[in-house]
Amino acid sequence: MNVDFTDKVVLVTGASAGIGESTALLFAKLGAKLSLVGRNEANLRAVAAECEKQRGVKPLAIVADLGTDEGIQKTAKETLDHFKRLDVLVNNAGISARTCIQLADMATFDEVFSVDVRGVYHLTKLLVPALIETGGNIVNVSSISGSMVVVGSLPYGMAKAALDHFTRLVALELAPKGVRVNAVSPGVTVSTIVKRMTGCTEDQYQGWLSSVATTIPLGEVCQGSDIAQTIVHLASDNSRLVTGTVVPVDGGLRFTSPSNLLIKQMK
Repeated sequence: MNVDFTDKVVLVTGASAGIGESTALLFAKLGAKLSLVGRNEANLRAVAAECEKQRGVKPLAIVADLGTDEGIQKTAKETLDHFKRLDVLVNNAGISARTCIQLADMATFDEVFSVDVRGVYHLTKLLVPALIETGGNIVNVSSISGSMVVVGSLPYGMAKAALDHFTRLVALELAPKGVRVNAVSPGVTVSTIVKRMTGCTEDQYQGWLSSVATTIPLGEVCQGSDIAQTIVHLASDNSRLVTGTVVPVDGGLRFTSPSNLLIKQMK
């Protein structure tokens, strides 16, 4: 079955870089009308411009902090005011932190959970009525950190585990309403989040990616486009009977020892 999102309205959060950028570009190629959300205005405008080049459809760019109620409300209102409908919600925005219980402070916990859990919960709540109206669906972007236990991934791993269960709970609740809810669980993926979290240089980051690739059964780290393809598949009619699933895209990394993962190697 061919995938076509012509005249479908798709909201992608965290669209200014990484997985969100790749996802926005793929939906644009498939004809979607896009609402793109990010905190970095310059990057977001650049991504929106690239999306417009794909099929000539100009996205709505919303600069907002999804860790705040104001940012969530702005995103929902501007999207629905502009398009009058919503077919797909991609909850991709997220932040991370490197810490453990002996070093953690509550400010870091609150910051991570405000975006990765509370922000998703609140935005989804506001947009569910529109999704019920269109028979739309939701794709949440989680992480294998939600199912693998790695020292140093607190509270990010906790937040992603919560997101996985949120996916299952809301999928069950909304199934009778005709709304599907799924999640994608990326492994190590080329993006800006690790560099922001660790403060490493580009050379250090590339060296780390090469090192991690040797621990992945399929021998490669993920690209943003790998995750985007799965997001689009789950959002499409090809997955019309798929709901409540958390789909790993990780090259098999989840089957390896947790000591091979991010935090230990990124010292």
